[in-house]
Amino acid sequence: MIGESRWVQWASHLILGTASALVLLPLLWVLRTSFVDKVVAYRMPPDLFFTPTLDNYRAILLEFDFGTFFLNSLIIALVTTVIALVIGSLAAYAIDRFRTGGPVVPVAILATQMMPPIVLVIPFFLIFKRVGLADTHAGLIITYLTFNLPYVVWLMMSFFKRVPRELDEAALIDGAGFFGVFWHIILPAALPGIGAAGVLSFVLCWNEFLFALMLSGQETKTLPVAISSLVTQQGTAIGAVCASTVLAIAPMVIIYFAIRKLLVAGLSLGAVKG
Repeated sequence: MIGESRWVQWASHLILGTASALVLLPLLWVLRTSFVDKVVAYRMPPDLFFTPTLDNYRAILLEFDFGTFFLNSLIIALVTTVIALVIGSLAAYAIDRFRTGGPVVPVAILATQMMPPIVLVIPFFLIFKRVGLADTHAGLIITYLTFNLPYVVWLMMSFFKRVPRELDEAALIDGAGFFGVFWHIILPAALPGIGAAGVLSFVLCWNEFLFALMLSGQETKTLPVAISSLVTQQGTAIGAVCASTVLAIAPMVIIYFAIRKLLVAGLSLGAVKG
């Protein structure tokens, strides 16, 4: 039995190691390519040993106006996430505790996530063009809220279900109002879930490409759209693309390591059925 368990353990490690390699090797190759010069970047077969250079990072930071695009993405993602969390947590609390809208509302919220985004692009473009919201931060924030807010509400509903209703009743007996119960009881108890919903919402906004491509302009262009502009008919600046990709991924990595315990706790909270 001991020998059999060791074989099972080795097989598990082999499978996990292979899966991890499949995920990490492309990212490591992007990181490697971001430090090579233009000649080495296009060389086939590729050189495993080379002299690292920061020319690609220097080019995108000084010539590509990377800072402006980074700031656009940061502003839009942060504002959208904050608004989605504020409105979404209140909506989820009302739906879960008071059954607002009946059984139809949760199904309708879930149904909004099934609609292909491409269906909404042209209507959004025509409406925003008419009301003057095209090529603005506000236009992208409103657009992102249309698919982020239902997602946050759905997540928060599952988190709030884990908070015992007895706590609400005890607080109401002690004289707290419904908003007081929400602020002092529900939010602190569901804080890991709120953190998880916030991170997932931020990542969705940060990586969104289709709506940003159609609704942004030169002044409001986000990072995914800006990086795609490095691929032209004249060729692909592969070193600059990899360098900008590394810098675009960096905030996500920092956020993950900063709040990974909160994120795992929040996802675990929502995974358990109340």
